[in-house]
Amino acid sequence: MKKIGLLLFLCLTVGAYGQQTDSASTAGSGDSDTPQGTLSTRVSFPIERVQTPTFADLYCAGFIGKPVPDANFVAGGLETPVSTKFVNGDMVYLTGSGYQAGQEYSIVRELQDPNRYELFAGQHAILKSMGQAYSELARVRILDARSKMAIGQVEFSCDPVNPGDLAVLSTEKTPISFHPPQRFDRFLPASSKLSARIVMARDFDSELGTGMKVYMNMGSNQGVKAGDYFRAVRAYETDLKDPVDSLSFKAALSEDTQMKQPSIDPTMFTKGNGPIIHVADFPRRAVGEIVILSTTPTSSTGMIVFALEDVHVGDAVELDDQQ
Repeated sequence: MKKIGLLLFLCLTVGAYGQQTDSASTAGSGDSDTPQGTLSTRVSFPIERVQTPTFADLYCAGFIGKPVPDANFVAGGLETPVSTKFVNGDMVYLTGSGYQAGQEYSIVRELQDPNRYELFAGQHAILKSMGQAYSELARVRILDARSKMAIGQVEFSCDPVNPGDLAVLSTEKTPISFHPPQRFDRFLPASSKLSARIVMARDFDSELGTGMKVYMNMGSNQGVKAGDYFRAVRAYETDLKDPVDSLSFKAALSEDTQMKQPSIDPTMFTKGNGPIIHVADFPRRAVGEIVILSTTPTSSTGMIVFALEDVHVGDAVELDDQQ
């Protein structure tokens, strides 16, 4: 009798689970906010749960903009010359003028990429038009300004500070609010919304994930502001032009049992006797969501708060007004 009861319970449980799965897989298909001509599924409309930017995200993100004056900079520290890197709690000596006890300065570093390789065609020219890239390293409070060099203490450190790093007066950044979980339209067609490109990433990374910082070639001159959300999108033509990703397109596509074997575009190595697959006709796909942390007139610093796959330097970004 117990076995029959257990069997009946298992059957009911499996049936209920199947109903839940079926209903979940088609959830939203009849919702009023589902775009006409689409069927909302977990694959095409995954639930987006964004990562909230922290204090460190805001003040350690870096920026690209007009050159920072280089008269004020870090000359050394309490343990110079034994120590050349300074972090939380360390005393540093600042050369230059205008220092006053109690002031807070941001320590920034003028950057150069030791690897001159372009991640996409025209990257260096776009970066040059945007300005100079800087990393944000620390916040220093001035303790004593009586000597030729001001004495400061590192109150917050993103990365170690080195002699030669620049000191600029700190400014408060706009707090970023995040939106609640919502559906992410993975195959939203292109529109006439404000769009640009990810031109560079923090630490010169090329493949990026959630929490990483990116720099885009649009800024306050185009109306971008802190707190705006942008979606990162990629066309399959971009993969086709990549020297590594394109190799997969050149591999065999078909099975020996297919009568007519397809090939991808006339330029590819795979030559079939069947249909030609045009990569340009593939739908573009959204790969992630970016929130704007700060702007300059010519650029924006953003943080990836949601990623379905790797976000690449060179990916396009488009204003997301669904937020």
